[in-house]
Amino acid sequence: MNTPLGAAPADLAHVEQLVRAAGTSFYHGMRVLPPARRHAMYAVYAFCRLVDDIADDAGAFEAKRAQLDAWRVRIEALYRNEADGPVTRVLLRAIQRFGLRQSDFLAVIDGMQMDAETAIVAPDLATLDLYCDRVAAAVGRLSVRAFGDASPAADRVAYALGRALQLTNILRDLQEDAARGRLYLPREWLAEAGVPCDPRQALRHPALGVVCGRLAAEAHRHFRDARAAMRCCNRKAMQPARLMGATYAAILAQLERRGWVRLEEPARVPAWRKLWIALRNGLA
Repeated sequence: MNTPLGAAPADLAHVEQLVRAAGTSFYHGMRVLPPARRHAMYAVYAFCRLVDDIADDAGAFEAKRAQLDAWRVRIEALYRNEADGPVTRVLLRAIQRFGLRQSDFLAVIDGMQMDAETAIVAPDLATLDLYCDRVAAAVGRLSVRAFGDASPAADRVAYALGRALQLTNILRDLQEDAARGRLYLPREWLAEAGVPCDPRQALRHPALGVVCGRLAAEAHRHFRDARAAMRCCNRKAMQPARLMGATYAAILAQLERRGWVRLEEPARVPAWRKLWIALRNGLA
């Protein structure tokens, strides 16, 4: 039977269901890809969701570390052509077809371990950048290969766009993260603005906007760098990356319009604007 990636239909269905159950726009966004590339991305996303769920679990770190270590073993086994379940079997096919790199999978797990070990509170700039590289840019490096471009320029897209997306997420989720005892704003910038590192106190401080404005400017810089790198890449392969970048840039702009006082107000991109973004990027 001819199936995407040559994978078993039951395995493909299992992975696809994991993605659908996540309830994000990712499922529909990736449907613009050809079947093999689409299912490779579904498998990458399913892997990311599974290890992220481990990091977010309320259990003890020792139990979470054991589960993350088990995933490290699974990833290492994939590069010996060994798989132990539906997700890893589809991942194995994607690795063989698109040259996905072991180091990038392991970096994602390392990033999840950073969240699992302790609640991250006001990391220094170097630690924040490392975190963004692991949880976002590494996913980008896997994604651009599944999209169809393994060039150095595509890795530059992953580097910049991953950081832009993650910094936007940090700004969008300030209140939600603070409720969990987390604060991803950089320690140096908080100190310069006189904002305390305690998550709840920081969100009530009048100078919070100064720090958020600096982080938003950094995100904009990375969005610009990503767009510049995309111009050196295969245009068709970069379609999903352009869509993600444009959508998140719109979210960032909405956050800036809302400001950093009414954090309970969600920053939503209207449906008409999402359609306009899709049309502009040739994806509707």
